[in-house]
Amino acid sequence: MLAMGIGQAFAAGNCKLAADRIILAKITEQGMISITTEMAGQTDLYAALRRLAAARPELDLAAVLAGCDDETRARLLAVDQGLLRAVMRRGRGLPAVEAEAAVRAHLAQMQPELLFRPDPAQAKTLALLTAGQLPEMPAFSDRAFDAWFAGQGVDYGLGAYAEPRTVYQTAQFADAASPERRTIHTGIDVFAPAGTPVYAPLAGKVLHLTYQADPLDYGHALILQHEAAGARFYTLYGHLAGSLPELLAVGDQVQPGQLIAHLGDWHENGGWAAHIHFQIMTDMLEQRDGNFFGVGHASLWDVWQAICIDPNLILRIPGDKFRLGEEESAFPLVER
Repeated sequence: MLAMGIGQAFAAGNCKLAADRIILAKITEQGMISITTEMAGQTDLYAALRRLAAARPELDLAAVLAGCDDETRARLLAVDQGLLRAVMRRGRGLPAVEAEAAVRAHLAQMQPELLFRPDPAQAKTLALLTAGQLPEMPAFSDRAFDAWFAGQGVDYGLGAYAEPRTVYQTAQFADAASPERRTIHTGIDVFAPAGTPVYAPLAGKVLHLTYQADPLDYGHALILQHEAAGARFYTLYGHLAGSLPELLAVGDQVQPGQLIAHLGDWHENGGWAAHIHFQIMTDMLEQRDGNFFGVGHASLWDVWQAICIDPNLILRIPGDKFRLGEEESAFPLVER
């Protein structure tokens, strides 16, 4: 009798376990159906992912990918997974990058060395706005720009952070998750003659030293890794000269004020007038080949401005130098 009672208890327990598994399977299936319903057929998967994360904050990216139909999953897998995770964090009401606040606080208490000498903050500069404010200015990718800029009588030209750049309308600046082009500038450009020396603003380590050969890419580029209080961040220097690999190697320690590069000329900097694209990243996302996005989506600017915080936290160039005359703040997406 005792054996029969034990056997019946085990049988009952097994039945309950089986029933629980059926219920769990149904709940899981319903969850998958919900993910599929929210994501399938969406033109803008970034927006759909943000909505889904807001509605179901318990989901992580792996669960979303598992619950998507094959076509949607393939589209999501074709883009940077770190960017998708940042979009989901914003959807949940969290900072897009956990380290952003620590990096901002760290930079606020630092006294960076100058990137250029003399300091653009004190020198004669011209804001090189690209939305028609300077109708006579050739495009940065037009060799006629050199003669035009030489005639302006300034030490430096400045290209602003968060400026909408209509030049970035080609398929190179879109991805599988959305037809929206990445058009919002995530760095600051400083124009000066080819060969102008570039100095390290902060101590760091050489993470990447590459040559990005595609037309209108970075050409010679450098990414330094830096340590903040409990956080890691990165600085990017694009459009450099071929002297770069003679000055540095991957793994080198860099000291503040050290000569790290020179501005590149047309044949070595991606096909641009001589300038640097300077950028800060609080997260490298899943970019591991020495390249990084230099423009972001307008619809995701709350995400991008956390990933690529304002480079003026280091350069400290007065805000009025990014404007022409007495006009209002140049770009609605950013306040300097």
